[in-house]
Amino acid sequence: MVTIRLARHGGKKKPFYHVTVAERAAKRDGRFIERVGFYNPVAKGREEELRIDLERVDYWLSTGAQPTDRVKQLVAAWRKSLAQQALAESTETDPDVKVEPAAETEAAAQAEPVAETAVEAAPVGDDEPSAATETSTEVEN
Repeated sequence: MVTIRLARHGGKKKPFYHVTVAERAAKRDGRFIERVGFYNPVAKGREEELRIDLERVDYWLSTGAQPTDRVKQLVAAWRKSLAQQALAESTETDPDVKVEPAAETEAAAQAEPVAETAVEAAPVGDDEPSAATETSTEVEN
């Protein structure tokens, strides 16, 4: 059976862990199949505390690998930090984006189909552009 677990490295009282995929029978710090990340519990300043290749972890989980309890926590923490980074980047690029709580979003999603039906039922105008469009193109030229 294959497990995803931590392999301890680093010095005395300065632990550093590699997140590895290994056979269950292999020693803790011994032979491994693949290294998919690291965890530095004593990171200070701008040092990176955690990095995990989620694509590879998901692959190994799909093949039946069993993560240890600590690795499950680290993967969940890494997924959460990536989601927060993505949210921060999206709000930086578009400051008008308003983040809604999940309950409000679900209520809005249920209410939208009624509004969309009314919009779809509206008659479609002529294929010719409107007068407002014509004037705006004349101003630009």
